[in-house]
Amino acid sequence: MSALATADRQVPGLRRRRLGVVHLVFFTVAASAPLTVLAGGVTTAYAVSGNQGVPLAFLGVAAVLVLFAVGYAAMSRHVANAGAFYSYLARGLGRPAGVSGSFVALVAYNAIQIALYGLFGSTMSDFVGDVAGLRLPWWTWALFAMLAVGWLGLLRVDLNARILAVLLVVEVAVVVGFDVAGFTRPAEGVVTAEPLMPATLFAGGIGAVVAFTVASFTGFESGAIYSEEARDPRRTVARATFVAVTFTGLFYALSAWAMVAATGPSQLQARAGEEGPGLVFGPLAEMFGPVVADVATVLLLTSVFAALLSFHNGVARYLFALGRERVLPGALAAVGARSGGPVAGSVAQSVLALVVVMGFAVTAANPMLSLFSWFSGLSAIGVVLLMTGTSVAVIGFFRRNRTAPVSVWSRLVAPALAALLLAAILVVLVGNFDALLGTDPSSPARWVLPGVVLVAAVAGGAWALSLRRNRPEVYEGIGGGAPAPDGLAPDTGAPTVYRRRIGETGPADWAGAGTADPDDVAPDNAPDDGDTTVFTMPGRPGNEETTEFRRPDLRD
Repeated sequence: MSALATADRQVPGLRRRRLGVVHLVFFTVAASAPLTVLAGGVTTAYAVSGNQGVPLAFLGVAAVLVLFAVGYAAMSRHVANAGAFYSYLARGLGRPAGVSGSFVALVAYNAIQIALYGLFGSTMSDFVGDVAGLRLPWWTWALFAMLAVGWLGLLRVDLNARILAVLLVVEVAVVVGFDVAGFTRPAEGVVTAEPLMPATLFAGGIGAVVAFTVASFTGFESGAIYSEEARDPRRTVARATFVAVTFTGLFYALSAWAMVAATGPSQLQARAGEEGPGLVFGPLAEMFGPVVADVATVLLLTSVFAALLSFHNGVARYLFALGRERVLPGALAAVGARSGGPVAGSVAQSVLALVVVMGFAVTAANPMLSLFSWFSGLSAIGVVLLMTGTSVAVIGFFRRNRTAPVSVWSRLVAPALAALLLAAILVVLVGNFDALLGTDPSSPARWVLPGVVLVAAVAGGAWALSLRRNRPEVYEGIGGGAPAPDGLAPDTGAPTVYRRRIGETGPADWAGAGTADPDDVAPDNAPDDGDTTVFTMPGRPGNEETTEFRRPDLRD
């Protein structure tokens, strides 16, 4: 086969070996946005529930997510796909479940990303108005942020990680400063351990507390989205996931406890309702001066921006993975020639965000009470549903791959416990959804928004069945991804096989991952001009072709 023909058959892939463990930790923790969680989520949880057991709730939810991460990380060592949940569900529960999960993931991650534009625009409008007297509509600032996020999304992913690293380090430093202020200058003269007692958590309002706590962790699981770009997919994703969930769980619990100390248990609920983020900035101003408090306000904006960029990158990679396998239009699989990033997915996400934000702007909807509240709640339900399904998928995947060197704890016990506990959390989340939205229990939104997640799941499953009937070659490739990086084969360590019907042309027509027969692999003395993958292109019986496929793009 000619070199030209070989090049024409390349499968679209993201740039390899860009990211290490530290990079992925920055992406995942930045998505959770620690300062935003403290100033927004924690204060609201105290105001709505009046329950001072939020620190213990963070520890409890983190423990559940660690259980989830055990199976999630074990599967990440065998599956490297930018589609993450999509690929895991397809490989563990079947292709219809994978496409169903991909539709839920697109709804959930687009929802939280777009919700943050409402938070950013509203906060920026108030801040600039107070400091400079310039009063611009919230959506103006949201559009500025959208332009910046869209531009950064087209750049190299490791450059994005460096930007997030700078923003996150400064953000964490501010939260640490607040914690120091809270514990060294308690409002009522003493730091009480009551927030860590089970009796405090179960005293009342626990449903609302769990709802806000779970929503605060959204994004910790996003490391697998970058598995194709990781330096060592077998280890990088697993390590980053455990670091992210452990760090955020302990950090959020400590900061929520510091807020009780800094405010005083007797006036916590009342002041949280009246002051909101001021509960964070007040102690900082008292201990470090008003300049530090003003800087913290700016860092709240950069915290939101970092989360915007992180979720934007995640959605772009989901769209890329679905486009590469032709579940969605193949044009979404386009990658940048220089950046190696999913440029088409990035542009598509930016366009969707623009349409939604302008829709809320035209209708004069409140950016906080409508856009941010509704869409962030919608995202929380979608992500918990995905994690529940993925825990079950881990069990299914390792039942089919019994020879994989994975312990019973990782392949069965931990995922089963995680699935049960996450399902219980999902029930609590839906039951207390009005508290998460800040609406009346009779509001239609408290049922309509969870219904959107259900509709997405059903639509995805129906689309998969349609592909099975009408485009079987696409259906067979669902969840397969790209040829595995650095020898990370689907299950067995063998080279990857891609199948294509005779007569189809173009990179996006390649679909369906399997494993190669050792006899089909290029001999040891083959020219070393790139990693070799064997492809089988079947047509009618007896009319098939097997060819070596050079992947020079697998080199760094």
